[in-house]
Amino acid sequence: MAELERVPPGIDPTVPSSARVYDYLLGGKDHLAIDRAVAEMLLSVAPDTKLVARANRIFLARAVRHLAEQGVRQFIDLGTGIPTSPSVHEIAREVSPACRVIYVDYDPVVRLHAQVLLADVPGVASIQADLRRPKDILGDPHVTGLIDFDQPVAVLMVGVLHFVMDEEDPAGIVAAFRERMAPGSHLVISHTMAESAPEAIAQLKMATAKSPAQSVFRDHAQVTRLFDGFELIGPGLVPVQDWRLGDDEPHISLLDGTPALRVDGGVARLT
Repeated sequence: MAELERVPPGIDPTVPSSARVYDYLLGGKDHLAIDRAVAEMLLSVAPDTKLVARANRIFLARAVRHLAEQGVRQFIDLGTGIPTSPSVHEIAREVSPACRVIYVDYDPVVRLHAQVLLADVPGVASIQADLRRPKDILGDPHVTGLIDFDQPVAVLMVGVLHFVMDEEDPAGIVAAFRERMAPGSHLVISHTMAESAPEAIAQLKMATAKSPAQSVFRDHAQVTRLFDGFELIGPGLVPVQDWRLGDDEPHISLLDGTPALRVDGGVARLT
């Protein structure tokens, strides 16, 4: 019962959360038994998944830092997950303290953490909203009060679109944001891939079926189409551990060989 007593009000401890599973894979502490069970089932067939999660986080950091260095001063992080340091605003503000960041997640646990951590941070806000309802996000007063869509903005969809089912129209969600973005804006996506090992796909699907953590594994062509209207930069859409800009940026040497769970990432510019 000790764990149940720590469950925030309104949280069903029998339903896994993608944010909490990811937190466990990153070595965090904000997860429940059901989240650990899902993660361990995946790790049983894809033992390098914790390293993939770390590589995905490094990809996010590299992308944010690059965009801030290119002069982007506004970031919308969709599907933020449990706050992990360095966070988007910490990375961006290493380049320029003028950077402004909106964090968006529908998980109430994420919202509770964000309220505490960001209460006294100017130019940074967090909202509880569902990526599947982009108009609600784009019209939220926290967003409209902090983000100037007449200026370039980076929209981050890192590790989130694979939780959007095909019938929920992930391409339409991206398009809704693209239509509001000024030239010079950027889109950052990472996504679990259909090119993953079949046993890893089967285990994750079985563990998360009919829960908010269920995933769609899309192939390279399908994920590339999510960038329609944008121009991919750098190496294009590649495994997150291989994404880098320039020979002076070291390879992410966390993984030997091809991981069982493949996650690809890309950064694209709106011209």
